[in-house]
Amino acid sequence: MTAATHPECPALLGHLLSADEQAALRLVRRLVETGSSPEDILLRLIAPVQADIGELWAANHLSVAGEHVASYINERAAAVACAGSDRPPWRPEKLVVVCADGEWHTLPSRLLAETLRLRGFAITFLGASVPPAHLTSYLQQEEPAAVLLSISLPVRLPSARRSVQAARLAGVPILCGGRGFGDSARWARRLGADAWAADAVEAAAVLEDWPPRHPARAGLDHLADDEYSRLVKETPALVASALAVLDQRFRPMSAYTTRQREATVEDLGHIAAFLAAAVYVDDDTLFTRFLQWLAPCWPPGTCPRQAPTWSWSTCRKR
Repeated sequence: MTAATHPECPALLGHLLSADEQAALRLVRRLVETGSSPEDILLRLIAPVQADIGELWAANHLSVAGEHVASYINERAAAVACAGSDRPPWRPEKLVVVCADGEWHTLPSRLLAETLRLRGFAITFLGASVPPAHLTSYLQQEEPAAVLLSISLPVRLPSARRSVQAARLAGVPILCGGRGFGDSARWARRLGADAWAADAVEAAAVLEDWPPRHPARAGLDHLADDEYSRLVKETPALVASALAVLDQRFRPMSAYTTRQREATVEDLGHIAAFLAAAVYVDDDTLFTRFLQWLAPCWPPGTCPRQAPTWSWSTCRKR
């Protein structure tokens, strides 16, 4: 995204939250008709509003169904923005845009694909959750100049590593991006990616000097001690132990409904997944930042703010 968001962001967000598809599409059509560029609409309007939708969902202010509806409308809005821009590619490079196995949030990668298409690249969009073996086979057949890999959450980093390996096996250099890779290149580099970009504009700039001059090397030697694999294997037991700690220390838990307890178990599972991702890339800040973000998200009266710390202590003791 560019630094400044579009002045119509609040209006589009309101349309998405009220599931008013026609109002959202009218807004985008009006912008196109009054001279806004497709790229401006994609990156300064749709992308930041979608990020807001993701934050609302993550903070439990929007249901999964609501997030899906908003994402669908935003995809339709992106199609409207680009409807009159179907020029054939004028650059020789063929690019493949793909989401890692298990990553189902396609809109960020679709916005990337459309932005690069607008800039003249020949794009193949493989979509959500492509298994590594299938990715390798496709790349060997098509021989693109680059793979652009997207994940939206850091918990997908282990899966992203398998996608990086799939591209490497096919001999195709890979550029990583998306919120799941954090705010710098360090996690992407650790997985063995050739490059990282913060957004679509930066990705286009990186591709101006492609391929990379030096092959990348993964920095995952720390996984030899099998701490990550043991943690993943023990996750159900960790969640059960953390739930028992909450039962002991947080008395309101005894009055929780079945749905409230299920939601708590889901939250504990997220904590364990982020811990595993932090171990995978050997970066404590991935986990500690998640805990700092998570604590205020629990509604008042559900779990105390110390709950993530208690859960973390349970993990450390094991």
